[in-house]
Amino acid sequence: MKKSLVALFIVCLAVSVNAKTIELPKQGFGLQIGWAQPTVRLNSPDNPESAKDSLSRTIHLNGFKVGLVYDASYIAGFGSTIGINYTFGMSQGKWTSVNPNFNQYPKSRTLFTYHQIELFVDWQYKFEIAKETYLMLYTGPTLQCGLDFDMRIDTQVEDYLTGEVTQDNGDWNDAYQTSSNDNKISRLNVTWGVGAGFQYKRYFLRGGYDFGLLNPYKNNDFDNGRHTRGRMDQWNIRLGVYLWYND
Repeated sequence: MKKSLVALFIVCLAVSVNAKTIELPKQGFGLQIGWAQPTVRLNSPDNPESAKDSLSRTIHLNGFKVGLVYDASYIAGFGSTIGINYTFGMSQGKWTSVNPNFNQYPKSRTLFTYHQIELFVDWQYKFEIAKETYLMLYTGPTLQCGLDFDMRIDTQVEDYLTGEVTQDNGDWNDAYQTSSNDNKISRLNVTWGVGAGFQYKRYFLRGGYDFGLLNPYKNNDFDNGRHTRGRMDQWNIRLGVYLWYND
């Protein structure tokens, strides 16, 4: 499945690049930057009664995306955008009691940081609503390569005699390298995105959602009989400018 999706991405990229060898009426090269929310999902146990609750979770990481884009129109408003992005996300949980029934010490919180590189191909159609002003719809695949996905658990303990609270910051644990079945995931992921945007002259705004197509979890057998499945999705909004634009 993973090889087939990667092959599909390469085919889309090759078709897009080959189409650009034709004389194009409009094309541009530019920069984009914006907000991103990578979402890591772990769900669908085969045996919910024996599965641990801690293994069913959704992690929302808020951060930013920055990258390079190449945009081209082929026929009328139909065209594509290809490019590369760097995405960063982080999440800091609230302090919660180790005993969920009481709001007392010891307490813990979990922190995540996330870094990845993305190669994307978006097929798009631009609707010209005024001179040099467009609305657009787009869809296409993205190949993601995770660079680092770290988790850290901090704890707080209260001295019952003095009331003093001390904090112990745990060690960062890379989910791509850890031996823990709970967290070990693959660096490669393929998503399919849908979105819409607006362009005025050289400036554009795009936003959409990328659906994860692969199960990123390497270890899918646990002692309690659970088979792990999940997705890595992403919300994003990007503001950009074409440094060079030929219309």
